[in-house]
Amino acid sequence: MNDDAPSTPHQGTLRTADSLIQAGLVPPDQREALLRVARDYATAIPPAFSNLIEHPDDPIARQVIPDPRESTQQPHEDVDPIGDDALSPVPGVVHRYEDRALLKPLLICPLYCRFCFRREHVGPGGGLLSDEALEAAFQWFEAHPKIREVILTGGDPLMLSPRRMEKIISRLSAIPHIETIRLHTRVPVAAPERLTPALLDALESDCSVWVVLHANHARELGHDARLAVRSLLSRAIPVLSQSVLLRGVNDTAEALEDLFRAFIKARVKPYYLHHLDPAPGTAHFHVPVEEGRALLAHLRGRVTGLAWPTYVVDIPGGKGKVPLGPDYLLPQSEDKNPQRQVKAPNGTVHAFT
Repeated sequence: MNDDAPSTPHQGTLRTADSLIQAGLVPPDQREALLRVARDYATAIPPAFSNLIEHPDDPIARQVIPDPRESTQQPHEDVDPIGDDALSPVPGVVHRYEDRALLKPLLICPLYCRFCFRREHVGPGGGLLSDEALEAAFQWFEAHPKIREVILTGGDPLMLSPRRMEKIISRLSAIPHIETIRLHTRVPVAAPERLTPALLDALESDCSVWVVLHANHARELGHDARLAVRSLLSRAIPVLSQSVLLRGVNDTAEALEDLFRAFIKARVKPYYLHHLDPAPGTAHFHVPVEEGRALLAHLRGRVTGLAWPTYVVDIPGGKGKVPLGPDYLLPQSEDKNPQRQVKAPNGTVHAFT
């Protein structure tokens, strides 16, 4: 597929087992198993994303096509793996760090990732925060002057209407202690047509507005996605990336290098590479931490520092994100010699003071 050519949608959003079968993405004999999966987890594959699928087992398809294995929960998996519910002081708000908090104005996404850590909550019926709940959230932010940054997530905040987005951005921008508004989104790769001039206008703010784009494979960053990113950059909105390390999607050095280079080509700064959160039915995507660290170490020196993300794990229970390395500083010798040693990307060891 030529990623420099605009996509030509050939169908509507795929939402049901039958539509997936008709599209040739799952075999008919999986229908009953997928109906069981659908009782718990939503499916949506919009045209811009389904057009990227070359075959039903490729890295794009694996992210979004439901799998019978999702019905099997492993003992270590949790319906709220990063502690959102326990850290929600009012509906729609999650407060994990002293200086920032999440605002989840809706629980709807343009597509539903099969590895999502909020998969128990998001879906077409997730709806919007009511006006009353949204006002209670704004009042909570007003009452907490240590909050400097609000992160709009959900759901996908760029699924909001321009009118509602403008209301949220304006209200947050009017709170004196809020300096930064960040939006986490899949829209530029999943539904780039949503980034209309009206929606971009709604993002105008005296606060510092940032967008964090979630993509996991280089093929997601084709012509239409890059145009969507460019539309954000044209409004002076910086764009960072977040990705999840996923078995069968990006778990090779070559796939990660291609992904990070594709971000840079699109003028997106790689920000986070996430270790998989243990949501129910996601074990088939798991990549051990040791393997992830080795993959990042393999790329050190092969890609520019501009393309280097921080590999992180979200500690279960809402204890926050921590970097996982890889490490290059070697343990200090017992004689407390002022010289320390580091390991270079090629594996050689060198001293410095």
